[in-house]
Amino acid sequence: MARINLLPWRAERRKQRQKEFVTMIVAAVFGALVLSALIVMFYNGQIDGQNNRNNYLKDRITEVDKQIKEIEELDKKKSKLLARKEVIEQLQSNRSQMVHLFDSLVRTIPDGAVLTAIKQDSDTLTLEGRAQSNARVSTYMRNLEGSGWMTNPDLSIIEAKGTDKGLPYEFKLQVKLANPNAPKDENGDGQPDAPAAGADAATADAAAANATAPAATPAAAAPAANAPAGAAAPAAIAPVAPASPAAAPAAAPAPSNAPGGVPTPVQEQPAAAPAAGNNKGAES
Repeated sequence: MARINLLPWRAERRKQRQKEFVTMIVAAVFGALVLSALIVMFYNGQIDGQNNRNNYLKDRITEVDKQIKEIEELDKKKSKLLARKEVIEQLQSNRSQMVHLFDSLVRTIPDGAVLTAIKQDSDTLTLEGRAQSNARVSTYMRNLEGSGWMTNPDLSIIEAKGTDKGLPYEFKLQVKLANPNAPKDENGDGQPDAPAAGADAATADAAAANATAPAATPAAAAPAANAPAGAAAPAAIAPVAPASPAAAPAAAPAPSNAPGGVPTPVQEQPAAAPAAGNNKGAES
């Protein structure tokens, strides 16, 4: 038998579907909101992490900048210390130069010439003075060239003035200061040349001679230490060789080579004579 549903089931199904649709819409909206919140939180975390890294890098950059400033200050101090060291080394190397310089000025100036002014600019020395004639100035320049402490004399001014009849010529010349004890730079590379092999050998020989000289003095004392044994030897040999009066004087000079050994033979010769006499008595 067929059943006929006369109830409004279509309206109920429609209402059910509407409820399901609303539920799906609400769930979708809620899911979208949750997903959006998660995305926002993720990107906020990334931004915060990047900001933290940026702040860390800024702090490190600040520290590095401070270290760079400290390094620059240390470099400045180092440069000042090196400059000071160079000045001290230069003064140390040229400490006796002024003494030799003034000594050379006194020794090189000839009779008939006097100096009125001296000016030094680095390694250039300017000399001003008066002379009796041009020949005196020429002699003075030759003396300066051969002094060893001044080289390359360059005459810039020489003129005759009537202010001083005894020394009518005024001159002005420049010389280069030199240190004959300083190492030479013949190749012009700015570095001192290495010493020659012959100079090294001579230096080594001198050092060896100085090293062996003190050792020779104790060696010379060895005969003196052996002098008592040498002096006692004739007494020990005397009983073996009866006719040994001449042998004792022959053995006596051995200790005389040592310093302070002169009294030893004088004391031992009387000791050798009784030994010879005892031998003769034994033979008789």
